[in-house]
Amino acid sequence: MPRAEVAPASNPHAQEVARGERFEFGKNWARFLTLLNERRISTAEHSLREWLETDSLEGKSFLDIGSGSGLFSLAARRLGARVHSFDYDPHSVACTSELRRRYFPGDESWVVESGSALDADYCARLGLFDVVYSWGVLHHTGEMWKGLEHASRLVAPGGRLFIAIYNDQGTPSRRWKKVKQMYNRLPAGLRFLVLWPSAAHLYWHRVVKNALHGKPLEAFREYGPENVRGMSLWSDLVDWVGGYPFEVATPEQIFDFYRARGFTLTRLETQGGSLGCNQFVFAKHECPAGH
Repeated sequence: MPRAEVAPASNPHAQEVARGERFEFGKNWARFLTLLNERRISTAEHSLREWLETDSLEGKSFLDIGSGSGLFSLAARRLGARVHSFDYDPHSVACTSELRRRYFPGDESWVVESGSALDADYCARLGLFDVVYSWGVLHHTGEMWKGLEHASRLVAPGGRLFIAIYNDQGTPSRRWKKVKQMYNRLPAGLRFLVLWPSAAHLYWHRVVKNALHGKPLEAFREYGPENVRGMSLWSDLVDWVGGYPFEVATPEQIFDFYRARGFTLTRLETQGGSLGCNQFVFAKHECPAGH
């Protein structure tokens, strides 16, 4: 059923939310910030070091497309990068701004602002970056391939592009899209009718399997502070069930798309046909001599 809230005409994000066409990621991330601690931040730093194969980002520029909670912008800044963070969701912009205020108040090497990965003029004004990071974002824009194209233009020659895109499972992906549409069209007070059955569907088999081995909670330990991305179980669950718009791609589609644009794949982790994001790191070719 359509949601009843009316949003100002000058705020397209709020209009989309009011129509049930977009999930409010930023409000979810605001709740996550209450769980943020030093161990989660350090874990996010470790993730960047591992995937970018470097111990430091000192002297590098880092663009966070769809900064969300701001955790990975913070991690990049602590690794020495000059950081530019932007998000379409005003609550996400507020979350990232809050982390900047907490950890780097008044820092001129960390810019936080509102922006859209689909806005060609905005993206063109940003310039080029040594690292462009967009984890689990561009498939929620409503025009994923346009977002992927714009991201490619923001990487400096010799720079890295680190993205994560939902894995295309075929029929299951189409079913999840319907679940996400239903979640966003329900009033907030009724969304548990979609959330809890989805949680049971996602986790019951792991709980049963681990219970048979005497460790019924083992499935959830990956969401402790040592989780590889520093995230929390509840935030990721709500993000997954509510995350809409929703698009998917096969690893081959992403690989072919960026190879045609002068990128070489340097790291890859796929979901092997299951739920979740395939992760990619691409290196952009250096400009030929004389160009």
